[in-house]
Amino acid sequence: MQSIVLTEPGSLALNDQPLPPPPGIDEAQVRVHRVGICGTDLHAFAGRQPFFTYPRILGHELAVEVVALGTTSLDHTLKVGDHCCIRPYLNCGQCSACQRGFPNACMNMQVMGVHRDGGMREFINVPIDKLHSSSILNDETLALVETLSIGAHAVQRAQIIPGELALVIGMGPIGLGVAKFAHIAGAKVIALDVSDSRLAFVRGEREIAHVVDGRQDVMEQLKAINPHELPTVVFDATGNAQSMMKSFEYMAHGGRLAFVGLFQGEVKFFDPEFHRREMTLLASRNATLRDFQQVISALEQGQIDVSAWTTHRVSPDQIIGDFPKWVEPNSGVFKAMLSF
Repeated sequence: MQSIVLTEPGSLALNDQPLPPPPGIDEAQVRVHRVGICGTDLHAFAGRQPFFTYPRILGHELAVEVVALGTTSLDHTLKVGDHCCIRPYLNCGQCSACQRGFPNACMNMQVMGVHRDGGMREFINVPIDKLHSSSILNDETLALVETLSIGAHAVQRAQIIPGELALVIGMGPIGLGVAKFAHIAGAKVIALDVSDSRLAFVRGEREIAHVVDGRQDVMEQLKAINPHELPTVVFDATGNAQSMMKSFEYMAHGGRLAFVGLFQGEVKFFDPEFHRREMTLLASRNATLRDFQQVISALEQGQIDVSAWTTHRVSPDQIIGDFPKWVEPNSGVFKAMLSF
């Protein structure tokens, strides 16, 4: 079967590998139809992804078809032929984080495509309980569920109060997902970015109430939107150190700041100002079963529209040459999609 391997930073290879064995206990074998390319993949290609080792088969934004089911006593409704997305966070279920209801922050977490091989191959075996089927959504939409779930989880962490002003920094797919679910939660959403193409893209999204150009005076633009108070909740989805440290300035007294993106380094802030405003700082990692269920329901009911998200589509042969171009900031890619 065809497999795409990131052998080292900057080097992808298209290989022929053996088919996986029949699915084991509590496993399903699936055929991969779509793989969404995300920031994690691009950072790994550039050699900047934390907790990453090489060689690695990338791919955790997946749309798959069930081809075989192993023996299981798990309660499920899956059947051969079902089209699904995958919750790619393989938690241990035994550590204190899992036991306390934080499986997305498992102490022994193995994320597909990061800590273990992912879905850039034609067939894989996955745990049955990580598959989420839909008879309504097409493969391209199913491959976007994981991205949207990251955003939904960040919004859940922030506990938005209807009517409050929410600033989302970084209008890539993760940030736009945050914006969409912040809107569903009742927030008035401000989008901030430094890219002309991203700013133009989000101006057409109904969930965005205001757009701020990060290359101009951000505080002046925020005060023009609301002269009386800064946003009470801020999400930074950039994974950019400078942006993350600057984001503390944009938050109202008593507000919450959620870091959705991450980078390899230290976040520094001025402690007296942090205390003066009595800020709350939150980290948001991965997503939960509940988040995936919320996203699938929202997509199936038409609450959110992602039909314009995929800007680049490639085959396994094409991705080897095209992938390096997507690392460039001005590539024009919003979401690239690999099809097997």
